[in-house]
Order: sequence, then structure tokens, then C-alpha cells
Amino acid sequence: MPEDQPALPDDDRHAEANSLLGTVGVARAKIDSDASQRASRRWWDADAAAYHETHADFLGVDSAAGEFVWCPEGLHEGDWRFLGDIVGKRVLEIGCGSAPCSRWLAAHGAHPVGLDISRRMLDRGLAAMAAGGPRVPLVQAGAEELPFADASFDLACSAFGGVPFVADSAKVMAEVARVLRPGGRWVFSVNHPMRWIFPDDPGPEGLRAAIPYFDRTPYVELDADGEPTYVEHHRTVGDRVREIVAAGLNLVDLVEPEWPEWLEREWGQWSPLRGEIFPGTAIFITEKPSITEKPS
Repeated sequence: MPEDQPALPDDDRHAEANSLLGTVGVARAKIDSDASQRASRRWWDADAAAYHETHADFLGVDSAAGEFVWCPEGLHEGDWRFLGDIVGKRVLEIGCGSAPCSRWLAAHGAHPVGLDISRRMLDRGLAAMAAGGPRVPLVQAGAEELPFADASFDLACSAFGGVPFVADSAKVMAEVARVLRPGGRWVFSVNHPMRWIFPDDPGPEGLRAAIPYFDRTPYVELDADGEPTYVEHHRTVGDRVREIVAAGLNLVDLVEPEWPEWLEREWGQWSPLRGEIFPGTAIFITEKPSITEKPS
């Protein structure tokens, strides 16, 4: 490990994945789409078991009909209806993981397809479906090149799925716009861009601003040979808005969930302490203009 490369954060949740991948340190480094995609596939394959051990219950992974939870703050699609009417609609879920959101959509009358880069995450979804409930088609692919025809979906969604982990999120927006039918809605949740400023710590240390908001250099974890094993990309709120507009989509709403009083659970960097002070999640609600609608 180079002398100027910091050691990994002390985090037991990801010890198994780090051991499997040989991760030894972290860096801030530019990384292209191919390397980022390769790292994400390896990481989520290695971390799938531990991730579900920690989060499966909260996400409803093993419930018969799945659940659609948008974020660690616990917002549920059944309550908030960000996607609008889903009955009879073809829905693409990007970064579906083990597909509890897609299975919930199917149980409520939609026709979803789940897409994820990790085979191990998809396998966990197949195991959940084998135990009962609605079955959903699953596709292994990256988000920057969607393997679907133009205008083939009525809706698209991503609940902390692929968007923060791709090098070219503008291309994701353009690809989603391509596969959406006119009038279709695209809703995605991501870690709130201002969280980039703070260390990933749910306690008091996580209240200390330490990283420039405008530094878009990706966070990268590396093995002993310098090969990326985990990558996360940062975009400002303005970046997200410009990517949406450049794709020809309209921004309908930006939801910044407040931390609910009833929720005492910590989820990685998300905690009641931090959630009372600043947002942890941003949910972008966008729509593709209808055929008769003129771009503004």
C-alpha cells in the first residue's frame, strides 16, 4: 500500500467483503466507467451476504410480496406514491439488488423488470421468489447501457440503486429517458449530496464537515495492487438537476426526507443524531415530456 494511501475505515460490517477482495486502503482518484463497473460488480457480489444479514428485514427482502422502501428514513412507496399509478404499468427498477421493490410492484399490479450488476444480489432475489410470492424477471447489466428497446417502459425507479456507483450518471439519465415512453416517470433516491462533506460516521464525528462539497473526485477502495474494489461517485444537487434536464426530462420534485421520530435504527452513516440536523437522502422525481408537451 502506498505511504500516502489511508487505511480502510474500521467497519466490521464489510470485513468479509474486504477480506475476499483483498481491500487494504482508500483513495480519492479518477476512475472510468469500465473500472467503476468492474469494482461495483465485484463488491456487491462479495458483500451480498453481509448486506442482507444487516438490511434484509428492514427492506422486506424475505416477505412474500416484497416491500418498496425508498431510503433509510423508511419512506414507503405504498404511502408516498412517488411513482403514481402503477397498475398495469411496465416498470424498470435499476440497481434492484434482491428485488424487494420490484416484487412489491408486481404484487400491486405492475409489470416490473429488475436490473442489477451483481449476480449474487440477483441470486438472493431469486431465492426469495422461490419461497413464494410474485415472480419478477431479473436482468444482470450495468445502468449506463440499458439492454432494452426505446420507449419500452412506462415507469423507472431506483431506490439507492446504481446511480451513486456509476462513473457517468448523465448517461444513466439519458438511457432512462430513452427507454421511457412519453409521459413516463423516473424516480430515484440517492445519498444526499451534502453528505459528501461529512465522514461516514453515525456518531458525533459524523457532524464535522471535512470534505469540500465541490470535490467530485470519486471515493475508491483499493487492493494491494491498486485495483479498485469499491467506488462511490459524488454529484452536487446542481449536477443532478443539469443531468436530468440534459436528458430531456422534467424535474417534478426533489424530496429531502426528515428523520422520523419513530425510527431509532442506524444504517451505516444514517442515524437519528445526524438525521435531525441535515438530510441523508435526496429523492428526485422526474418525468419524460408527453408527445404534445413542448420542452421549456
